[in-house]
Amino acid sequence: MFLSDIDIKKAIKGNYITLKPFDEKRLQPASYDITLGNRFIENDASSTHFVDPSKKVYAKTTERTVKDGAEFVLHPGVSVLGLSKEFFGSDHFLIQVGGKSSLARVGLMIHNTAGIINPGHFLNITFEITNQSNIPIILRPGMEIAQITFSMLSSPPSRNYRHVGRFAKDNWNHFVPAKKKKARAGSKLKTKN
Repeated sequence: MFLSDIDIKKAIKGNYITLKPFDEKRLQPASYDITLGNRFIENDASSTHFVDPSKKVYAKTTERTVKDGAEFVLHPGVSVLGLSKEFFGSDHFLIQVGGKSSLARVGLMIHNTAGIINPGHFLNITFEITNQSNIPIILRPGMEIAQITFSMLSSPPSRNYRHVGRFAKDNWNHFVPAKKKKARAGSKLKTKN
C-alpha cells in the first residue's frame, strides 16, 4: 500500500520519513517530486576503450559541479550520474524513485534499474540519467526531475540496509564492492598438520 499525501506529511512530522528539504508545494496525491542537485559524473569516452563489469573494469570518469541557474547539456545517447538535492530515507517504509512523465516524453530517463531505496538507506539519491532522444536536453540544478513514493511493509525487515547495504555510507561512490558475508561460527574446516 502506498502512502497518500496526507500520510506522507504525517510520517515526516512523526520522524518516520526523513525528507530534507521538504516543500509542501512538491507534494503530489501519492508521491513527492524531488529535484536535481549540482554534481554530475561523466564517462571519459576518449580514455575508456570498454567496460567489463565482471572483471571490475569501469569507465574513467570526471566529476563536474554545475552552479544553481547554470545548465548541463546532456547529448543524445549519453548517460551521466546526477545527485538529488533532497536527502531522504526511512527505517519504516520502502521508497521507490520514478521518472516524471513530462520529462520521459522528451526522452529523459532518470534511472536504469536502481529504483528501490530499502528501509535504513538515507541518502541523496544518485540518478542514472540518459538522453534517449535525438536532440540535446538541458538539465538545470533545482529542476524537478523525479518522484518518490512510499510503501508500507508487511512487517519490519529482519535486516536494515544501514548494516547490510553496499551503498549505505556513500551513495555517490558508484563502484563500491559488495559486502562480504561473515562466516558462521564453526563453519571453518579444521585441518590436521
